[in-house]
Amino acid sequence: MLLQFAENEISIQRLLRLRDINGHIPLPTSCTVTLPSSANSDIFSCRDSPPPPHRIVTLRALPPQPIEVPKTPPLSPLRPPAWKPSAMSHLTVPDLDKVGIKAEPQLADQFRREVAHLLGRSSLGFPGAQPVSFAARHIAELQKKDYYVCEKTDGIRCLLYFARGDPDSDTPEIHYLIDRKNDYRYVPGLHFPLPDDDTFQSFHVDTIIDGELVSDTYEDGSSQLKFYVFDCLVLDGTSLMHRTLDKRLAYFKEKVLKPYNAMYKKYPSEKQHRAFAVEDKSTQFSYGLEMMFREIIPKVKKIHGNDGLIFTCRSTPYRIGTDEHILKWKPPQENTVDFRMRLQFPLVKPDESDDGNPGEPYPDYDAIPTFYLFVALKTNEYLPYGTMHVTEEEWEALKAMQKPLDDSIIECYKDDEHRWRFMRLREDKMDANHISTVESVIESIEDRVGEEDLIRAAPAIKAAWKRRQAEADMARQKAVEEERRRGGRGV
Repeated sequence: MLLQFAENEISIQRLLRLRDINGHIPLPTSCTVTLPSSANSDIFSCRDSPPPPHRIVTLRALPPQPIEVPKTPPLSPLRPPAWKPSAMSHLTVPDLDKVGIKAEPQLADQFRREVAHLLGRSSLGFPGAQPVSFAARHIAELQKKDYYVCEKTDGIRCLLYFARGDPDSDTPEIHYLIDRKNDYRYVPGLHFPLPDDDTFQSFHVDTIIDGELVSDTYEDGSSQLKFYVFDCLVLDGTSLMHRTLDKRLAYFKEKVLKPYNAMYKKYPSEKQHRAFAVEDKSTQFSYGLEMMFREIIPKVKKIHGNDGLIFTCRSTPYRIGTDEHILKWKPPQENTVDFRMRLQFPLVKPDESDDGNPGEPYPDYDAIPTFYLFVALKTNEYLPYGTMHVTEEEWEALKAMQKPLDDSIIECYKDDEHRWRFMRLREDKMDANHISTVESVIESIEDRVGEEDLIRAAPAIKAAWKRRQAEADMARQKAVEEERRRGGRGV
């Protein structure tokens, strides 16, 4: 009989070590910033004077101070940017806390060590690869190497870890989503049988796949949570990271996805027990750009948000951290930066007291604050990167969100006047973009590559791909002939 995947099958031992699904991380209570340039560096808070431009600051690892604002009725959303983001985008990003149960720090640390061991690394940081922003120079890169391209889904980037459970319990297999904050969330209701097992009772462990979690919404109003897989790092304890992308994906499709789909084809009623469906992400050759823009993207935009393309080199290994061979293309007007934001309210000088002495200045919380933006240099070190322009209407909408704003991570875009503008809070991210990432995005903004530029480059990309393919075929044929001659000579 097919395994039942109900949530209550998780072992009590594991449950006792997990945070309740409704648990919240305590919010910070201070926003002090220290300037480490000398022993007597000034210390300023978001209520005092700002740091000098381009001066490195160290943000103490303290939680953000929620801004106390009066309860107000919901206001209209922030004025959308001129490029009009996909109307589906905000609907397709799932809430991870509703998908899985966040592991307590001690258990999460245990899993981080397990994952690091599987990947052969000492670092316990987020184990995923990160793309660089596409610039004009990358068109030549697409002509030099074989790349695959897929649409960039507007969901939540996660890795899925197939861990070993308690072999004597009802859950010998357990699955955890790993988000960009490197948090681990237990996901009930998942089962991935091994190939060539008609009983579907066996399962994969010590496996790590990379993908995007998104909620697909259909014309009839129904929706389905899906995990779109675009890479496979480890399969049953064997690292695939050194293999080429096409080989990594082939292993995933044949060993994981094929038996997974066969199971649900035979037992379709079991779909109701899974937390989300798992599919492979459709990829094309890098020269298939006109089809991507004319057919694929318009089709996927009907079911989930899309904000560009991802090009991944076929021939390079999987690289954790920033990978120069994964290129993130967005329409020029949609390139954004994630900043750490600090707020400074103007000070009000009070009237004189009864004894004739003026009181202490105090922040004017009715005024619009200055929104200082910071980019990351290294752990807890940041570089001031300017300010964000906010209108009165936008400030009212920000307050109406009833979210901690000071010391938050926000996504910004540049308007036509080259001012940073608010796009959205990034509660899924722990930190601001690194300065190298920001510089890459700025290069993409200033060195624009549009949709038509890519389509015009496609024939040259295709010709270079076919030429490399012909050369590789010829080299293989020569190798076969040489081997045949060597065999004929009895060598």
